[in-house]
Amino acid sequence: MKRRLKLLRASKRDASVFFLLLIILLTAGGITTGVLLVNYDPIQEALASDQVINTLFIFEGEPQDGAIKPLSAFLLMYYPATKRAAVFNIPGQVGLILTDINRVDRIDSIYDPENIDIYKNEIASFIGDEIDYSIVFNLNTLEKMVDLLEGVELFIPAPVEMYDSTPPVLFASGLCRLDGRKTRSYLTYKLPHENDEAVNLRRQRFFYAFIKRLGEQNRALKQKSVAKVYHSLMKATMSERERERLFDEYSNINMDRVSIQSVAGTTREVSGQTLLLPSYNGNLIKEVIRQTLVSLTSPVEGQFSDRVYTIEVLNGTAINGLAGRTAELLRGFGYDVVSVGNTESPYDNTLIIDQLGYQAAAQNLGAIIRCSAIQVRTTDLESDDVEDINAAMNYKSDFILIIGRDFNGRYVVGG
Repeated sequence: MKRRLKLLRASKRDASVFFLLLIILLTAGGITTGVLLVNYDPIQEALASDQVINTLFIFEGEPQDGAIKPLSAFLLMYYPATKRAAVFNIPGQVGLILTDINRVDRIDSIYDPENIDIYKNEIASFIGDEIDYSIVFNLNTLEKMVDLLEGVELFIPAPVEMYDSTPPVLFASGLCRLDGRKTRSYLTYKLPHENDEAVNLRRQRFFYAFIKRLGEQNRALKQKSVAKVYHSLMKATMSERERERLFDEYSNINMDRVSIQSVAGTTREVSGQTLLLPSYNGNLIKEVIRQTLVSLTSPVEGQFSDRVYTIEVLNGTAINGLAGRTAELLRGFGYDVVSVGNTESPYDNTLIIDQLGYQAAAQNLGAIIRCSAIQVRTTDLESDDVEDINAAMNYKSDFILIIGRDFNGRYVVGG
């Protein structure tokens, strides 16, 4: 009996020791996990994994009928290894078959300020790429942010005078520095003759200037006296530390070489509202995003490798408007189309004339429309040939695209 009691007591002691060790191990594991979570830095992980960081910036408009919708939404794609970035404007009137409501509607119709992920995920599906973060400003916080930045500088091409609005909208032409109040006015006014495209373009210009200013003021914004206010003005799906780390990276962007693009498409009336229906059923934007990813992640080589290329588009067919539609297609890929016209005689085969002499860029252009016919015609003012000198003097674009009968509106057939 005594032996049995001793064995029982020993068994209880062993069990107590086991449970004590288990508690210690669990506590230690919890502490370790907590330390790892505290030290976890998704931005650093993105940098280490050599990936493009996608951030969706949303500017909310004034409440209308009790609902808050995005005034503008911009996707900023940034690749830390090359310090290159691209911006895509996603207008609210983009019309899609929205998965959340299973009908064609404006993309901003599903926006919920209390659940940004629904809107963010719909845009991610639309562009065919993941979005890592979202940062939201409403007009009040944006106004304060601009004042905190000591203004945002941008170029206004023509003066604006609207005395019948409250308050009046007045902007001088030329280089201007907008304070917070002026920023609010600049983003929300619309002239009687303006279309949505012109308004979107104006907001694109502001976003570019805003990101540039954030980079310029990054060090000042990190000061303790400023940082608390700074972080309180934006609603973001990241911690303050992550946000600070991300904007440290954004301050390295060469803003002079950032391409800014918008969704290409056709404006139509659908169910009583104006929608921008994306070209090629939304497949074009996905291809543009893929091309942009390639461009951002490609090693920087040579003096022409990181710039916006200019192009002339000439229609060598009898199809009216083909050059104009092709120009819009190329603008969607970030090209600066400087002129559109017709050839003097018809062309059977589509041809790219490379006046820059940069083979990689010419081949990238050819890949977009599946054109393998590339002719190099470089210009040289120091040449002894009169034709070369004349060509150099008349040079106005990096490439000339001559559309032939083999072009089906999107691709060269058999190219």
